[in-house]
Amino acid sequence: MYKVVTIEEAVKVIKSNDRVYVQAAAAAPQLLMKAMAERHEELKNVEVCHLHVEGEAPYANTAYRDSFHVNSFFIGKNVRHTLSEGNGSYTPVFLSELPLLFKRNILPLDVALIHVSVPDKHGYCSLGVSVEASLAAIDNAKVVIAQVNKQMPRTHGDGIIHCSEIDLFVECDEPIPVLESGTPSDIEDKIGGYVADLIEDRSTLQMGIGSIPNAVLSRLTNHKDLGLHTEMFSDGVIDLILKDVVNGNYKHISPGRALSTFLMGSKRLYDYVDDNPFVEMRESDYVNDVSIIKQNPRMVAINSAIEVDVTGQVCADSIGSKMYSGVGGQMDYIRGASLSEGGKAIIALPSITKKGISRIVPALKPGAGVVTTRAHVHYVVTEYGVANLYGKTIKDRVKALVDIAHPDHREAINKAYFELI
Repeated sequence: MYKVVTIEEAVKVIKSNDRVYVQAAAAAPQLLMKAMAERHEELKNVEVCHLHVEGEAPYANTAYRDSFHVNSFFIGKNVRHTLSEGNGSYTPVFLSELPLLFKRNILPLDVALIHVSVPDKHGYCSLGVSVEASLAAIDNAKVVIAQVNKQMPRTHGDGIIHCSEIDLFVECDEPIPVLESGTPSDIEDKIGGYVADLIEDRSTLQMGIGSIPNAVLSRLTNHKDLGLHTEMFSDGVIDLILKDVVNGNYKHISPGRALSTFLMGSKRLYDYVDDNPFVEMRESDYVNDVSIIKQNPRMVAINSAIEVDVTGQVCADSIGSKMYSGVGGQMDYIRGASLSEGGKAIIALPSITKKGISRIVPALKPGAGVVTTRAHVHYVVTEYGVANLYGKTIKDRVKALVDIAHPDHREAINKAYFELI
């Protein structure tokens, strides 16, 4: 029914000067990535592009700089060093637009490395826990190589592809990388409480992975009829779904379903989404499309930041001019929530770093990127409260944001800002 080859045979189709797309997050095909990297002595100038990938990224080894160049659409910890070492680059792009880079042939693809479930009796595989731009990559790459895994969950939605769309199959039986959620700190728990208070019954949520989203979710057990329309989710939503807190009954997009484009979490999460029609996985140019998101009433977007200046400018992708992560889907959802009837766009962050440096600042660091503009953000939340910036003057914004900064920094922030203007 499909062509099974050894892993060595599969990666032999990759040639020097090729551009290779790797499926993202927990679906990153680790065996194929490793086998490709092992060919470093034979290959030259292969561009490997992807969003964040879980696990190792062996081709990002600086010793292989002549063989592989990493092009990150979102910078993960495992490839962050490539930007300073010279064997990697960053391409800023909204997650909603990433598939268009392939569909419009702006970045022509030679090879797509994907990770799928075992084909069913009709020959259909599932892209499992990550769809994002992988469908566009499959449709536009010259060669598609699939790591077929007995342990990949079979998810519903866009990511169902027929085995005839795949050129080469490598079979395996490997666990999906897990991401265990940490326990929120006291500060994160306070932030979670403030954010949860902003969420009304019948709202639709977008949130990511991490202690602050988990703190928010833990406070929602008494809410009713919430929906989920998010680029990704993790374990924190499972109990809310099982308790019928999250049921999607009042969403306008995919009502009665949880909509996402990728997932990361524990084995419990992967077991829960396996063959579960409540979870709908769609391509990111749909899930993150502002015109789609805004159709959900009371859409609540909860995102974080590296720093926020007192006028409301949000830097979320760099520390000064040093790139750290990426644009991702923050602007897609901030804008979608802003345009939603009764929607709320929220930036939530601790008031200081672990080193005690204020994250509410008089001005962004030189070279820092503005991911969310001062005109887009509605609410900024720290452990000291909520600043509602929507419709407020610059003068009012400065006061509101200084009031939720750490008390040790408030006077200095206020003084420094007024010395700048």
